[in-house]
Amino acid sequence: MPRFLSVAAGFSILVAFSAVILPAAVVGGGFPAALKLERAFPTSHRIELSKLRERDRVRHRRILQSSSSSGVVDFPVAGTYDPFVVGLYFTEVQLGSPPKDFYVQIDTGSDVLWIPLNFFDPTSSSTASLISCSDQRCALGAQSSDSGCSSQNNQCAYTFQYGDGSGTSGYYVSDVMHLDTIVGNSLTTNSTAPVVFGCSTSQTGDLTKAERAVDGIFGFGQQGLSIISQLFSQGVSPNAFSHCLKSNNGGGGILVLGEIVEPNMVYSPLVPSQPHYNLDLQSIAVDGQTLSIDPSVFTTSNNRGTIVDSGTTLAYLAEEAYGPFVGAGGAAVWCIGFQKIKGQGITILGDLVLKDKIVVYDLAGQRIGWANYDCSLTVNVSATTSTGTSEFVNAGQIGQSSSPQNTPCKLIPIIITAFLLHISAFGGFSFL
Repeated sequence: MPRFLSVAAGFSILVAFSAVILPAAVVGGGFPAALKLERAFPTSHRIELSKLRERDRVRHRRILQSSSSSGVVDFPVAGTYDPFVVGLYFTEVQLGSPPKDFYVQIDTGSDVLWIPLNFFDPTSSSTASLISCSDQRCALGAQSSDSGCSSQNNQCAYTFQYGDGSGTSGYYVSDVMHLDTIVGNSLTTNSTAPVVFGCSTSQTGDLTKAERAVDGIFGFGQQGLSIISQLFSQGVSPNAFSHCLKSNNGGGGILVLGEIVEPNMVYSPLVPSQPHYNLDLQSIAVDGQTLSIDPSVFTTSNNRGTIVDSGTTLAYLAEEAYGPFVGAGGAAVWCIGFQKIKGQGITILGDLVLKDKIVVYDLAGQRIGWANYDCSLTVNVSATTSTGTSEFVNAGQIGQSSSPQNTPCKLIPIIITAFLLHISAFGGFSFL
């Protein structure tokens, strides 16, 4: 049990005494002992309280880091859903030794983090190593991409194809990722963890366009080589992540590896055994009237269903649902953020739907939760999906995007029902 000293007002904490006698424990039945405390600094020595507090905070970080198996990892967020400005949300990651910064798109529709070779050269990092064909992590890559091996150099290679027709190919490398981890009581510690990611040698389609203004893609899927899965398997972070994407004041928001705790959160189970984050969509209502759409249109099977995808800017309806949806809006509608996907039976909820709300991906519980929220505010985050919360302050704005341009749109009240989960939207498609 620690002992505490009372310090009278008006005295400096460090120099209020020259010698203090403290009673000590009796050892082995012997006589009471006393410890004499001598002054360590001259009387004239002073130290600012702020310096003392910072020194204590550093010590507390080390204590908490050594006693905690996991924490909440914080990533900064920039960008906006507005297609007239950026049309995507991105974050900053640090990789390698010495660390180098990269801006990567936040994409829940894919699994792997990758950076172009011309931005990340493995030979320039002292901690980088190539993934060989015999490495068991190469087999994990087959879950997320068309993987292969070069007989000439024994490198574990990959090829990704995205829904917009773009693609990339390269090889896997292992290196350290630098993390800002909140380990308790809002204390942030800097740490590193080894991760496997892609080093891309070629890109096609929209990935080659300069206006994308990002260095790569950060996949937040569920497969073995996703950063979420890798950090969780190492005990670095929980098996959950959350985001809150701002739509106003230049966008930005919050992105954490952990479960944001919000009283109004409503959860819906994920459709099992799907490569993406699929929900069972049941119905759509406009102005309080449920649209006459065959429920089988939204059935999840093979490549059909409703997908939550932060890498998609707008939102897309299956062709059979789009006609009734537009018809219910009437001719007075000037523009609609929902688009049509022909002949695929797919509905995609992109950033247009995900903005201005907390979205939690609880991978341990296989569910997604959401709640309306002002993403400029602080949030509480649980380090696990069941117990313990830590206050988290959003420190993530890495550079504000330009303010979104105003586009004339009539606001339409829309409700989408997934199980018992209701999504109410007024033009901007905000969740209940």
